[in-house]
Amino acid sequence: MNVLILGWALTVAQTLLGLAMLFSTFRLLRGPRAQDRVGALDSLYANAMLLMVVFGIRAGTPLFFEAALIIAIVGFASSSALAKFLMRGEVIE
Repeated sequence: MNVLILGWALTVAQTLLGLAMLFSTFRLLRGPRAQDRVGALDSLYANAMLLMVVFGIRAGTPLFFEAALIIAIVGFASSSALAKFLMRGEVIE
């Protein structure tokens, strides 16, 4: 019974994370301001990271967890660079 519930929970989590990524992509493409697009990009990488974690739980392999860690690091660096660019107009001083 517990395996069945876990399977359903993982399927629902994957579906909802995919839907959230779809909405984030829509906001990324249609955002009226640059700040909206940066927020959508932050949401997109966070959802992608969580989707990798859910895939890792389903597959039972640590490869997906390492991919989620790489997505988190690259996403944080890109968010910091984009925020600095929006605030000052340049990334490197």
